[in-house]
Amino acid sequence: MGRKVSIGVLVSGNGSNLQSLIDRIDQGALDADIKLVISNNPNAFSIERCRKHGIPFFVLDHRLFGSRVLFDCRMIELLTAAGVELVLMAGFMRILSEEFFKAFPLRIMNIHPALLPAFPGTHVQKKALDYGVKFSGCTVHFADEGVDSGPIILQAVVPVLDDDDEESLSARILKEEHRIYPLAVQYYAEGRIEVEGRKVRIRNSTLTN
Repeated sequence: MGRKVSIGVLVSGNGSNLQSLIDRIDQGALDADIKLVISNNPNAFSIERCRKHGIPFFVLDHRLFGSRVLFDCRMIELLTAAGVELVLMAGFMRILSEEFFKAFPLRIMNIHPALLPAFPGTHVQKKALDYGVKFSGCTVHFADEGVDSGPIILQAVVPVLDDDDEESLSARILKEEHRIYPLAVQYYAEGRIEVEGRKVRIRNSTLTN
């Protein structure tokens, strides 16, 4: 097991990936401390998850800020004050500004429900089904200033079945999200992630966790 990495989680909705991180920490399978969860949505169910598990959280309604930069600067202040090293986007429905990336260079991860670089953005299961792909999946990547364009850390593949709709495909992908996101964070905690340009290498990766 590695050192405990201090993480902050950005959420907007249900927070199932947040829950998977909490569960893996509780199981002793993830060497991390969740120092702060920030939600831009006052009604996000993620807040209830934080209350249940005694995790510090802050509701920061982006609509109350005059600009994206002002909102991001407030998030930077909160995360820095909490001692956060690694920022995890978990269903956070906001595009981050240049200022945010400067504050946490190569220390922001995101989980995306498609096999990047295919189908970035939103409504990706519908896009995959409409395109007729035979396989889909999910991607953990370092976030950058593009849309789902940062260096890829881990991916998981799921088959697309003939009778799939958006709901069934999303559910199958979500199970893999819950598996590989904590795993990527664990690799980070263990200092096993190396980034060279667009390529991410993970020393001694087995993907059996």
